[in-house]
Amino acid sequence: MNGAESLVHTLLQSGVDTCFTNPGTSEMHFVAALDRIPGMHCVLGLFEGVVTGAADGYARMSGKSAATLLHCGPGLANGMANLHNTRRAGGKMVNIVGDQATYHAPLDPPLTADAEGWARGVSGWVRTARDVATVGRDAAAAVQAAEAGNGTIATLILPSDTSWNPGGVVAAPLARIAAPLADPHQVEGAANVLRQGARAGAGEAMVLLLGGEALSETGLALAHRIAAATGCRLMAEGSNRRMARGQGRVAVERVPYVVDQAVAAMAPTRQLILAGSRKPVTFFAYPGKPQSSIPDAAEVQVLARPEQDAVDALARLADLLGAPAAAAPAYGPRPEIGRGAPTPESFAFTLAATMPEGAVIADESITFGRGFFANTRAAPAHDWLNVTGGAIGGGMPMATGAAVGAPGRRVINLQADGSAMYTLQSLWTQAREKLDVTTIIFSNRKYQILLGELANVGANPGRVALDMMDIGNPDLDWVGLARSMGVEGARAADCETVADLITSANRRSGPFLIELMI
Repeated sequence: MNGAESLVHTLLQSGVDTCFTNPGTSEMHFVAALDRIPGMHCVLGLFEGVVTGAADGYARMSGKSAATLLHCGPGLANGMANLHNTRRAGGKMVNIVGDQATYHAPLDPPLTADAEGWARGVSGWVRTARDVATVGRDAAAAVQAAEAGNGTIATLILPSDTSWNPGGVVAAPLARIAAPLADPHQVEGAANVLRQGARAGAGEAMVLLLGGEALSETGLALAHRIAAATGCRLMAEGSNRRMARGQGRVAVERVPYVVDQAVAAMAPTRQLILAGSRKPVTFFAYPGKPQSSIPDAAEVQVLARPEQDAVDALARLADLLGAPAAAAPAYGPRPEIGRGAPTPESFAFTLAATMPEGAVIADESITFGRGFFANTRAAPAHDWLNVTGGAIGGGMPMATGAAVGAPGRRVINLQADGSAMYTLQSLWTQAREKLDVTTIIFSNRKYQILLGELANVGANPGRVALDMMDIGNPDLDWVGLARSMGVEGARAADCETVADLITSANRRSGPFLIELMI
């Protein structure tokens, strides 16, 4: 048995049965082992940013780590933007990064790079397999690290000679490490804050800010018990790994992206309780504007840190408060589709009216999508995934991986046109894997978010600056691009047409793209 074979056997025995790949020469023995050893679902991406983003989406929906196969340091670098997004989401995966043979690297061949150094910036665990006899053991340790607690990115660098040399040893799976529990003092401290606020009738002044697993259906139900008993406000972080939403779930609004809106939304806050979340900060600094939407005078209480078990902490807090069970609020009837030219609000109604039960929303809609949340809470039960790290190009790969990780559920990718161009190769993978993904491209042919940022910093843009925000010269043909990669598509300019197209896509298998002109 060679090292590559011991790697594949160990990954499978450790519960990793999906590998998103973009292989190169240094990984050929790993590729051959994946071919000889049954059990691993190999999903090819035509760019490493698709590979890493898809592995993120897969883990969010399946709850399991996927492996990635990346070609040397430059392949890792190509995938790094979506590794950054995964890290900010608190996601998990096992990266297998090929490398030069141990005896060849000192000669400094062209693909030689500081793969370990590059990996450390986006990984919670990094190791280079130096000997064929340790490859299996290193792989088991990588899976254990990736699955520990709420998850992390584990990167195993595999020099090619440790793949091809004989003497590989399959390692037994290592025990999973559970997320640490919140200290009892954290729970008691949060309870005291809420009791005092409830007695004072200061509901609006107390905010329970949810993140991570606190936004699961169970976590939200527990938070709703706490809010019903104390009057506190429930809010979610601005971007989240996964949030349960729709009928039968508790709807919470997110902290807005736009600084002035966020400050206004959070202005009443005097007590901020963090449940799997961090204190909000603005995406960027702006001249003369605050760096956090939370008032300076507000006190912060940590119920559960992001790496701790937030659901357990919420359950203990609800019990400590004696909070009775509380039914999810009724959100009224399912919305009707919008009419005419789409606005953020009318499109949100249309989406809520047409999405199937159990849909997965992969959201990189950027500026146009800021009106979606409040107007989709009465939709059927669904999950909502955000691109969490601000590195654009995460939406299409995330949708692709989510479809692999949640077979039988329709994935709807809400996608800005500018960021879609970073990873449009995802469409090819969707076609190859026959994935049930509906991609809706919001085609305004400009970087609208950057036009807003110009205004935020007080710039007075001229022609050169405006040209850098314009992606309509020449116009992108998204239907044509999709068809070139095996995905059928159609264009819409009004809510009625997009509703018909979404409904049609829901009834078919495989991917479909809608270019919505806005």
